Amino acid sequence: MHIPDGFLDAKTMGVGALLAAGSIGLALRHARRAVSPRRIPLMGLAAAFVFAAQMINFPVAGGTSGHLLGGVLAAVLVGPSAAVVVMTAVLIVQCFMFADGGVLSLGANLFNMAVVAPIGGYGVFRLLRRLFPDRRGLILSVAFGAWCGTVLSALSCAGQLAWAGTAAWKVVLPAMLGVHLVIGLGEGLITALIVAGIMRLRPDLLEEGNGSRTAGNYGPVIGYGLLAAGGLALFVAPFACPWPDGLERVAAHLGFEHLTAAATPGPAPLPNYLIPGMKSATLAAGWAGLIGVILAFVLAWLLARWLVPKTTE
Repeated sequence: MHIPDGFLDAKTMGVGALLAAGSIGLALRHARRAVSPRRIPLMGLAAAFVFAAQMINFPVAGGTSGHLLGGVLAAVLVGPSAAVVVMTAVLIVQCFMFADGGVLSLGANLFNMAVVAPIGGYGVFRLLRRLFPDRRGLILSVAFGAWCGTVLSALSCAGQLAWAGTAAWKVVLPAMLGVHLVIGLGEGLITALIVAGIMRLRPDLLEEGNGSRTAGNYGPVIGYGLLAAGGLALFVAPFACPWPDGLERVAAHLGFEHLTAAATPGPAPLPNYLIPGMKSATLAAGWAGLIGVILAFVLAWLLARWLVPKTTE
């Protein structure tokens, strides 16, 4: 759902940037009070895993693919405000290192995927947790919350495209929602499976369980988690479904995919998640993904270190 440059006009990109900046600013302020220093490495790990997971597109009916957004997953792990920081780090790395999403459209993408998806989906999750407080309720709540996060993000993207005049609201809304209602099912299932595994093995990693006695012993988790994220990027992502994602399919169907040709692409060292000059496309994609995992971890970790006072407990 990364909007490339050319799909939005100046006013839409400007308003998107302002909304993203204000929302991220509020999240940073809240995270400064809410995040404990001992959970800072988890923010880096969440960013690394979300980056790797977003590289793995899964097939959807009609020759369309989707991938995990990961906003609700991050929110359930580190809290909603910290999740905004995590997703911001991921999207910045994707934009400037891999040309995934336009530089001028970065504000709109941040608003959709770093704000609307995690905050909206997490809000639904918390509401359902009040109604279903047991363990089964946790899994059902996180699955539905993740699905809602994807749908809300698609709704916001459709509104931006319509407001920019790229496509009429009455056609872009059903097109975007139609494909992302299905992609959201994959988002919900994957998120629920991951959370179920964490709840079984290390419930203290979840935001609502971070007060348990084992909380804070995160060294092995970070190490193994980074190995898992790196393994996904290196060995799985190169074989991901090559079909266009939901937004790309909608752009082709409604006839505005050509607008990207008129935009000047921003410089990116590893465009399209490939290392230039490598003969093997598989190796080029795998090593590029591994670099992205490391950069996402480092950026999120540095943001968290800068953000959270050392005296916070």
